[in-house]
Amino acid sequence: MNEQPLPPPAPTPASNRNVMIVLAYLWLLALVPLLVEKNDAEVQWHAKHGIVLMVAELIFWIAYTIVTSILGAITGGVLGCIVSLFSPLFALAIVAIHVIAIIKGINGKRFLIPGISEYASRF
Repeated sequence: MNEQPLPPPAPTPASNRNVMIVLAYLWLLALVPLLVEKNDAEVQWHAKHGIVLMVAELIFWIAYTIVTSILGAITGGVLGCIVSLFSPLFALAIVAIHVIAIIKGINGKRFLIPGISEYASRF
């Protein structure tokens, strides 16, 4: 008889996959799954996505602070103060994005953010 070799077994997801996906979206803690779970492509994608999201948020907050400061300096503080009132709403939106990404990741899906998610796939 002509026996054919068995195909290699499919990689099984790590038992701590959900923990790693949660860590992937907790800002700097995304480095943990990126460095620990090198064989799990899904965890790697979420970790990279979490890092790209963190960098985008840092850039946003720096730009927001600069714009608020400039508006405050130009208008004597009035417009800068009004614009800074939106800061809690932006922070809440960022937390909501992280929560949605965590929930989708735990359920085996990906939360794609236009303009940001494309960078995670490049690494």
